[in-house]
Amino acid sequence: MDNPSHSSTPAVVVSEVSFRYGERLALDGVSFAIPRQTIFTLLGPNGSGKSTLFRLMATLVGLQQGRIECFGFDVTRDVYQVRRLLGVVFQSPGLDRHLTVWENLWQHAVLYGLGSAEARRRAFLWLERMGVADRVDERVGKLSGGLARRVELAKAMLPEPPLLLLDEPSSGLDPKARSDLWQCFVALKQQGTTVVLTTHFLDEAERADQLAILDQGRLVAHGSASQLRGECEGELITIQTDDPQAVVEAIRRRFPVDPQVVANCVRLEVTDGTRWLASLMESLGDRVKSISLAKPSLEDVFIARTGHAFHEVAG
Repeated sequence: MDNPSHSSTPAVVVSEVSFRYGERLALDGVSFAIPRQTIFTLLGPNGSGKSTLFRLMATLVGLQQGRIECFGFDVTRDVYQVRRLLGVVFQSPGLDRHLTVWENLWQHAVLYGLGSAEARRRAFLWLERMGVADRVDERVGKLSGGLARRVELAKAMLPEPPLLLLDEPSSGLDPKARSDLWQCFVALKQQGTTVVLTTHFLDEAERADQLAILDQGRLVAHGSASQLRGECEGELITIQTDDPQAVVEAIRRRFPVDPQVVANCVRLEVTDGTRWLASLMESLGDRVKSISLAKPSLEDVFIARTGHAFHEVAG
């Protein structure tokens, strides 16, 4: 087996993983690898399978089909070795609101068998790194959502795991708290930790080193945000209109392009977008309520791979 300090083996390898809840297929042959010391996001709308994959990686549920390895250890065969390598932060708060910050971390240290002096050293080390050392005597119930998340990160890092798994850690946080949380992720990465999180925020996925996009249990894209955006050709024109299908047919008759109707708007990929705007306005006239030109985004990557908008339920 590989030693976690050995740099050649990926932090996580997911191979042909499928999972069912009764008749519902939650994951369908998903495969990808996560390099060490990176921030990696599992991006997808609700019901995409990302939380199921999180639970499988965290050894909370057993594999049904396929294989997952963490630093070379099999999550099924070597479950106890894998758990020693993990720090886990759940979507639902995992802190006791009636205890102080220190009491929450102390309880966690006891569970990991840390001695009193080592528990104190690590607790204050990680509270300092997460920027909440000054809150050590405050009850968790009095902390803001962003500060409580920082305490949860410190708690998860007490055993100093090389892999940190987080399920929707930004849910319920305001934009400032979300930004602060990402500063913590960057600091953890710089200290050698691999950070893996699930999210349905497209802007968060943009900040990750790499991401895997899931939709209806399938892996639809994998790579860096810039790499995936680069796979969309040219520029994107979006047209708002009262009759999208009629506009699509008019464009197809007049121009050598194949527009799509997505989220009740007409979209088409073009080069030399400024020239296209003038031609489209001249051809479509007052059928256009608004028209915009933009560089491809992760939303566009998702639409190109699935045929529907990120927050739109596919039929």
